[in-house]
Amino acid sequence: MTEVYLRRLSRWQAEQQRAAVADVHVTAYRGEAGAEYRDRQGFLDRFEQHVQRLGFDMMVADAGGLVGCAYGFRVERTGEWWSDFRGELPTDIEELTASGRTFLLAELMVLPAHRRNGVATLMGERLLARLDTDLVVAAVDLERPDGREDGDGGGRPANAAQATVRAWGWSKLGLLAPHSPSAVREVWIRRPLR
Repeated sequence: MTEVYLRRLSRWQAEQQRAAVADVHVTAYRGEAGAEYRDRQGFLDRFEQHVQRLGFDMMVADAGGLVGCAYGFRVERTGEWWSDFRGELPTDIEELTASGRTFLLAELMVLPAHRRNGVATLMGERLLARLDTDLVVAAVDLERPDGREDGDGGGRPANAAQATVRAWGWSKLGLLAPHSPSAVREVWIRRPLR
């Protein structure tokens, strides 16, 4: 296995690396055949917005080219991010969001050839290590109801993100349920150790 180096990217560097990051995204999340352009463009549109968010921070894994990426930003104090949360949001979560002390892990992706080598864990640890927040959240796609794998050839279950946050010791808080039933996601949280 090629040695992997981690490095933090500034907002400017992230914008300069956007094409390489989009390549990692398309390869890491192979969607439906023939949808690569749409998937790539959709990611680039989201990434353009995300990189401008308050507290944007990014870590990449490099092995002679990008092999992984993790990034996030602070959740807006307005609480808008929680608008699709099912049920009643705990008061302490509302307070941490309103105080600007909540960070969203927006993306975590690793190329199939570099999975199961601890790359995601190292990127996640490094990204979150220097945060000055009291809560980290992530929205994770639900497990496929049919139990199928995602087709990456590596036998990776469709809910690998669930397994990752669970292995990291995060807690499931509930569900985000926007207007489309296919977009329902689980919300996982971690309270940084102090």
